[in-house]
Amino acid sequence: MRKTTDETACQMKHLLNRIPRFFKNFYFLSSFLFIVWMAFVDSNDLFLQMSLSGKKSELINAKRFYEHKILEVKNNKAALENNPELLEKLAREKYLMKKESEDLYIIVKDRK
Repeated sequence: MRKTTDETACQMKHLLNRIPRFFKNFYFLSSFLFIVWMAFVDSNDLFLQMSLSGKKSELINAKRFYEHKILEVKNNKAALENNPELLEKLAREKYLMKKESEDLYIIVKDRK
């Protein structure tokens, strides 16, 4: 039993009447489609923006860390340039340098 076009049209009209007028408004539909497009379909969608925001905060934290390290290195450099005893201590301990009249002995402890 096929429905006639009048019955189908009547059912469609009944369904359309059940939708509130607000949802049939042109501006609402346009705004809704624009928001859906920008949030899910566009190349700069919502998910990409959230991941970029997380990456931005990680980079800001890394920038703070490296700025702090740079400040420490500058302070160490200034201390070494102004204090010859500290420079000599660093040269002896880190680079195993010695004076010409000295002998250097390195003692290695057994790790058991």
